[in-house]
Amino acid sequence: MTKAKNLLTYDAVSRINHWIIAIAMIGMLGFGMFLENTELERSTLFPLIQLHKALGVLVLIYGAWRVGYRLVQGFPPSVGEAPAWQEAAAKAVHWILLASIIVLPLSGLVMSLSGGHAVSIFNIVTIPAPGEFPAINEAASAVHGIGGKVLLAAVVIHIVGTLKHRIIDRDATLSRMVSGRAG
Repeated sequence: MTKAKNLLTYDAVSRINHWIIAIAMIGMLGFGMFLENTELERSTLFPLIQLHKALGVLVLIYGAWRVGYRLVQGFPPSVGEAPAWQEAAAKAVHWILLASIIVLPLSGLVMSLSGGHAVSIFNIVTIPAPGEFPAINEAASAVHGIGGKVLLAAVVIHIVGTLKHRIIDRDATLSRMVSGRAG
């Protein structure tokens, strides 16, 4: 397997993983924000919440693969030169994004289960709730709520940074994640 110090770009698996999990996480973030802010009747809202939970478990499973693969592969060096603070900010945002892939769906699952609610994955598999644990439920709920806001900020910063690389720096940062070309 190619190690990061020899990488100039991202391989096809890394690029596919990136775009699938990006779509999934942004979609779940939007879906969660809708659920949190909607005024739908509880009877209409309940199946949507169940769908969010089921999709969250699938995102957690796929996300664990994506994060594990990225950690094993490593990270190619940055394209071009940037001030040290920009390099540090980019690394911090990337780590926040990777952590969010695990933390958000896991905190949602723990929130449900510790609230005494089983999680059904499309009526195929059900994860039973072990009981009610209010302190754990409260902590998981806080992590899930704050984590969503942190993820939103990180996604915006990531997109703005990508646009900066493309429009201002005119470097190959975006090309590496779209086509795999390093230059």
